[in-house]
Amino acid sequence: MSRGTARLALVTDVRASPDRCFDLSCDLDLHQRAMAASAEHAVGGVTGGMIGPGQEVTWRSRHFGIWWRVTSRIVEYDRPRRFVDEMRRGPFAAWRHEHRFEGHGGGTRMVDDVAYRLPLGWLGRSADLLAVHRYLRRLLEIRNRHIKRAAEGPGAAG
Repeated sequence: MSRGTARLALVTDVRASPDRCFDLSCDLDLHQRAMAASAEHAVGGVTGGMIGPGQEVTWRSRHFGIWWRVTSRIVEYDRPRRFVDEMRRGPFAAWRHEHRFEGHGGGTRMVDDVAYRLPLGWLGRSADLLAVHRYLRRLLEIRNRHIKRAAEGPGAAG
């Protein structure tokens, strides 16, 4: 990515195996439940179940009072260590999200590393500083809490 690229990193420790955390992170149905507040739904490509290498999903969601459509593709896939999704179409000038799953203390350390760039140059960078970065972090935290709860909850395997 080029000038104006923002980075967002998030670490979440989970008491479950990397395999379990990886699979839950690729589960589009879990993702949709986690993002219910923004009415995020898969409307194209793979729309439910597990997403895998080379596959695309198109999401429709409401953020900041505006309806958005974003199409992402899984461009790297190394189960259960990592996968990367990149935006193909949507509101960002660029978006790359690396998901890593590292064995840690008998469980898994999930690491989200997001590099993104908003359009509109300095105006986009200003919006990022004022609201977007914080908002994106909160969305990742919500999603990861759902993954953690599903991985560690009653009846969880692995």
